[in-house]
Amino acid sequence: MSFYVVIPARLASTRLPNKPLADIAGKPMIVRVAEQARLSGASDVIVATDHESIVDVCSGFGIRAMLTRKDHVSGTDRIAEISRKMDWSPSATVVNVQGDEPLIDPELVASTAALVSEDVPMATAAHRLEQPEDIFNPNYVKVVLDRFNRALYFSRAPIPWYRDGYAKAAKTYPSVFNALRHVGLYAFRNEFLKMYSSLSVSPIEQIESLEQLRVLWHGYSIAVHVTEKIPEAGVDTAEDLERVCRFFNGDRRN
Repeated sequence: MSFYVVIPARLASTRLPNKPLADIAGKPMIVRVAEQARLSGASDVIVATDHESIVDVCSGFGIRAMLTRKDHVSGTDRIAEISRKMDWSPSATVVNVQGDEPLIDPELVASTAALVSEDVPMATAAHRLEQPEDIFNPNYVKVVLDRFNRALYFSRAPIPWYRDGYAKAAKTYPSVFNALRHVGLYAFRNEFLKMYSSLSVSPIEQIESLEQLRVLWHGYSIAVHVTEKIPEAGVDTAEDLERVCRFFNGDRRN
């Protein structure tokens, strides 16, 4: 199976200025992300960016980067622009790896890409929630699956609602059920990716502020790879950056 990885990288960042260029043990973060993505076995890895400085930095490390429009609303729209520029087959698989995930697991990228098909034009990933209180954390997006491991719904709320248990102040689900946290990794069938931006924004997407709900609302399926490994967290803050730098410098403690 072959697939392509596109990494959206916007220079502006509210919480961490110039985040893609942040130094991580001698290399910019966007380069670290691209190097991890290459280990997945992707046929090509491209950084999609809105700024020439990111193109220049990537070029210096042998990473392919392409300029895109500055006004894209989402990373999905940015990688779709790259998809339209490339001579990729309509049936090709394109993976969106976030530009702030320097510790992304290459195996997770490949496993998610493998789920895309003609019938299921999009795939993502999830892992079991470890801490009961995380079920109620709105910053942790939950996903419920059908028996084919396709997404039924994504939510910031605790889903499914454990009616009898929560009525009795239970703090977790029964042992027969695993609550799943969504991982922000997306793979698309190329023809679907090109069409995605033409889909109207859905009411549930606006309420939850979750872009993937647009896909379900329009009647398309999303396959979900459930990984046994809890993925390393990305970089949103200066504290996150320090943690990742320690990792690359040989300190594997959180």
